[in-house]
Amino acid sequence: MSSSNNNMLKKDITIVIAEDHPIMLKGLKQELEQAGYSIIGTAENGNDAVNIVSELNPKIALLDIEMPKLTGFEVIAICTENKALQTRYIVMTYHKEKNFVAQAKKSGVHGYLLKEDSLDEIETCIAAVLNNDSYYSSSFSDNFELNIENELKKLALLTPSERKIVQLIAEGKTSIEISDMLCVSPRTIQKHRTNIIEKLQLNPAPDTLINWAKAYKS
Repeated sequence: MSSSNNNMLKKDITIVIAEDHPIMLKGLKQELEQAGYSIIGTAENGNDAVNIVSELNPKIALLDIEMPKLTGFEVIAICTENKALQTRYIVMTYHKEKNFVAQAKKSGVHGYLLKEDSLDEIETCIAAVLNNDSYYSSSFSDNFELNIENELKKLALLTPSERKIVQLIAEGKTSIEISDMLCVSPRTIQKHRTNIIEKLQLNPAPDTLINWAKAYKS
């Protein structure tokens, strides 16, 4: 940590928690307060989370991904538009799927924790993000984040049309359905699919592209 954060007492680390399950919210709040942190606000839905974070400007916003009204990712997208906020964002979820982690990276999340993680892991994550580092649950393998980053770089190689096709493939659409939606021939879609597979360096097996698309869809 920088010298300012090294000397920061836990009581000076202000946290807002957003979690739509009241029992889990209460338990997490109690745990962090007992550990010495200052919990200055809580929310049970995304709208309230945006309002509380915007008003209180906590050092840390600890957000559930799946909440009523707005997701954790949507909360972050709205709050990061406010340049006056200095808040660092940590999401907590049960989801270990690559598409959630990929979406987290794209949305500007600083920390990604699993709900089964221990208090020690949460504290390690808080310390890391206050040091301007990113932190992903130790439940993931050491090379998991690197793999996600590499796959997202491959996605950036695609044209806007190809990315749209990947999105539709992720939604389970067939080539014929996609051709109808985009007003092009099925043969054109098939050519796009071939180009996408080559750019992403995927195995040309039938299900490879749809599996990749579902894992990394935006």
